[in-house]
Amino acid sequence: MGEARGGCCPPMDLFRSESMQLVQLIIPVEASHLTVSYIGDLGLIQFKDLNAEKSPFQRTYAAQIKKSGEMARKLRFFREQMDKAGVSPPKKSVTRTDIDKDDLEVKLGELEAELVEMNVNNEKLQRTYNELVEYKIVLEKASGFFCSALSSATAQQREMESQHSGEESLNTPLMKDQEADSSKQVKLGFLTGLVPKEKSLAFERIIFRATRGNVFIRQAAVDEPVIDPVSGEKTEKNVFVVFYSGERAKTKILKICEAFGANRYPFSEDLGKQAQMMTEVSGRLSEMKTTIDAGLFQRNNLLQTISDQFEQWNSLVRKEKSIYHILNMLSLDVTKKCLVAEGWSPVFATKQIQDALQRASFDSNSQVGTIFQVLHARESPPTYFCTNKFTSAFQEIVDAYGVARYQEANPGVYTIITFPFLFAVMFGDWGHGLCLLLATLFFIIREKKLSGQKLGDITEMTFGGRYVIMMMALFSIYTGLIYNEFFSVPFELFGLSAYACRDLSCRDATTDGLIKVRPTYPFGVDPVWHGTRSELPFLNSLKMKMSILLGVAQMNLGIILSYFNAAYFGNSLNIWFQFIPQMIFLNALFGYLSLLIIVKWCTGSQADLYHVMIYMFLSPTDELGENQLFPGQKTVQLVLLLLALVSVPWMLLPKPFLLKKQHENRHQGQSYRPIESTDESLQLEVNRDSHDHEEFEFSEVFVHQMIHTIEFVLGAVSNTASYLRLWALSLAHSELSSVFYEKVLLLAWGFNNVIILIVGFIIFVFATVGVLLVMETLSAFLHALRLHWVEFQNKFYEGDGYKFIPFSFALIDDEDE
Repeated sequence: MGEARGGCCPPMDLFRSESMQLVQLIIPVEASHLTVSYIGDLGLIQFKDLNAEKSPFQRTYAAQIKKSGEMARKLRFFREQMDKAGVSPPKKSVTRTDIDKDDLEVKLGELEAELVEMNVNNEKLQRTYNELVEYKIVLEKASGFFCSALSSATAQQREMESQHSGEESLNTPLMKDQEADSSKQVKLGFLTGLVPKEKSLAFERIIFRATRGNVFIRQAAVDEPVIDPVSGEKTEKNVFVVFYSGERAKTKILKICEAFGANRYPFSEDLGKQAQMMTEVSGRLSEMKTTIDAGLFQRNNLLQTISDQFEQWNSLVRKEKSIYHILNMLSLDVTKKCLVAEGWSPVFATKQIQDALQRASFDSNSQVGTIFQVLHARESPPTYFCTNKFTSAFQEIVDAYGVARYQEANPGVYTIITFPFLFAVMFGDWGHGLCLLLATLFFIIREKKLSGQKLGDITEMTFGGRYVIMMMALFSIYTGLIYNEFFSVPFELFGLSAYACRDLSCRDATTDGLIKVRPTYPFGVDPVWHGTRSELPFLNSLKMKMSILLGVAQMNLGIILSYFNAAYFGNSLNIWFQFIPQMIFLNALFGYLSLLIIVKWCTGSQADLYHVMIYMFLSPTDELGENQLFPGQKTVQLVLLLLALVSVPWMLLPKPFLLKKQHENRHQGQSYRPIESTDESLQLEVNRDSHDHEEFEFSEVFVHQMIHTIEFVLGAVSNTASYLRLWALSLAHSELSSVFYEKVLLLAWGFNNVIILIVGFIIFVFATVGVLLVMETLSAFLHALRLHWVEFQNKFYEGDGYKFIPFSFALIDDEDE
């Protein structure tokens, strides 16, 4: 099913799907690509796969699909890079240029190579820059260690010299320290670097244990997190300096540094060299920053250039891939000069398809035009309804149950009215209906803007069904006016009440104290009923009987539609042995009940309809007494009961035997068949054999008919009872609304306090929106859905068809979005 775009469909109703035809196209190879492209623009042919037995790699255009897939991968890479850089492609390409697919393949390859090289260079530069940042931090912190150590050592030495100056004694060694053997002095080495802060304690502990305590470690925390050169993530780190003695200790420390991911950097004890290294690192950092900024600027310019034409390239690649996918579904003829295509198309589209084929042959300079011919097929065609933005949502409700069989009666036509009406019967309140209407008008007024945006799942679902909600709201206002409820409050909109109190005590007692003083209230329920003791019994009786009337009417409509299906397909058996007995059975029981309800309303009788219907079966010959509504009622009931009993075997027995007889007559004299020389007969031979020589299983047919009969007989009772949900949900909605109004709003109003009134009003608004406008709307929607799918559609709707899904570039774009 597709929406009518640009007048693709002639004016027609939705009652039956479009007439379809199986077409065959014989396309010259040189014109095949352009032909499929023009058909994709048209979007009115659903191609059949004539190479279903071949794997994707064995098909003719597997290499072209692989190339298109590679181009699509490059475009996805560009999209990822643009998203990371914050560059968004415009909805429409800034410059529209005609580009050949081969040139595009080369260009995309060059752009990808250039972008990959830029990314690699930028990563290297960024890593070097992060290493230099860490090196600078190490130089600052480590020089602080050494400066503080040197100053403390100098102070300690001066203190010792001041203590020992002029105090030489017999204990003073004859040899000075300076004269000691220099070969026996111990030289200490050291390593500097950064280690992650969370690993610093474990790092220190393991070094201490590995060297048996023969190390001296100093650590200092870095003030701000630094970007790790290896991982590229911000990490809190500590600068460490490890003093050690011996090469073995150094080897152990290096291995531990490597295991803990500690980055080591060279450091000199000489203060002059430290200052020189600091100057060099700062200079290199400045140069590196300038280089990185220039590289990012160049990369962003490249991505901006790509984004300007990204949508055009993406659309072209998607189209190319879809074209070759269709070409792989076509079969090559023996000469390998033509491609043979088969597919379904609407009959009304024949002229448009032929025009597209002629244009493709002319534009591709083909010497031979494409041959278009209609085939006769026995297989069931796809189902195609031309819908618009209003009817498409209602059709989707029907299709969710099952796609209509080809050209069977479409319940979507009636769903446009019956679905929102049954919803409104359960949701009747014109105040709530106005709220729903205002909400859906927001979507309808802004539909052009919202249709091009990405919405959330729930918002998108609501936007798609905006016209369904609009109809539901309008019918809710209508039924709310009939119920005379505005947030459960009655209004005298159509005139004054017909009743008035006889005395002051009658208002809170019963309606017995009311007397009729004016003409009958012209439209809907008289407002005087609200708030009286008899309100609930009166409304219960009204809504229950109304539910039965609506249910019987809709079920009758379903059975009548089964007649139109049978008449359209020329199935007289279904008319005589399905439609007629079903109409008799349903109306002999529940049609009669509906008639009694109307008669009781018109006459004001006090007859008990429960008693009438129960004893119609238990004691059909007994006198009705005070429950008699019209003369001759007993005779009518006997006749109707007899008709209902007769209609059951009428549905069950004749049809299987007549089907068996039809099957035997169809296959008599078919041992010899005339020779058929047409190509079509050869193409349809397999289908003919599979259909014409199908074995007839009488037992299967009889059991199926018996199940169908039992289902209808029991369903007539259960389905009628199921329509009582209209009464139940309407009552629940009305009572909930009344509770919120009386126990929240009026209660808050009675305190004569502004704060309590504001709080009460807020609670009332949230309760109304959350419970009545959201939960109750969803509940009534689902119940109306069930009544249509089960109680209505099972009377006539097969729903075993399959959708017409044409090859269309517009559909491909929608799926991609």
